[in-house]
Amino acid sequence: MSRIPMIAPSLLSADFARLADESQRVADADWLHFDVMDAHFVPNLTFGLPVMQAVQAVSPVPLDCHLMIDAPERWAPGYAEAGARNVTVHAEACTDPRAVARDIRAAGALAGLALKPGTPLEPYVEVLRDFDTLLVMTVEPGFGGQEFITEVLPKVRRARELVGTGHLQLFVEVDGGINADTIEQAAEAGADVFVAGSAVYGAADPAEAIAALRKRAAAAMQG
Repeated sequence: MSRIPMIAPSLLSADFARLADESQRVADADWLHFDVMDAHFVPNLTFGLPVMQAVQAVSPVPLDCHLMIDAPERWAPGYAEAGARNVTVHAEACTDPRAVARDIRAAGALAGLALKPGTPLEPYVEVLRDFDTLLVMTVEPGFGGQEFITEVLPKVRRARELVGTGHLQLFVEVDGGINADTIEQAAEAGADVFVAGSAVYGAADPAEAIAALRKRAAAAMQG
């Protein structure tokens, strides 16, 4: 897979009272990141399937649904059926990740597997053969506005090595603390999809912010 930087603004940093308008503000993005939290797997509670369906109906870019929930096997296929481009579940919440991946794909979406900062990659390398996206959390899941955890970058590098050798074929996505400075570190390490919240929605011009992030990531990829 060729490495082209993809920017996925996070609706978690948007104005919740204006989600339709906020999705239009990032029409230049590649994906729109949609964080689902259930107040069980993570402490916070955010959006669910009805809100996702409403955003999906008006979003100018495909939705990237990140399910930070217990029992993802129960809920993940519904997000795929509703039209999400990518549906990611957490390895720590799955009893059978491969079965979840099959169900997500059968429902029409790409399947993603997310790892918390403290979760190692190696136990999931073979499992990831059934996935299309690896989401490496660069903050602890559950809250926006956290600082980027640089100690996670070796995990990103290892994932890129596995893709480079052909052992895996997937997007390497990073989520948490991505801004104009940290996106270069993440891109250099091997990420190609970048979830950015306040760096985009907190900017005066989100389109300019997306373009700037994409340019920085592309330069870092080229070395």
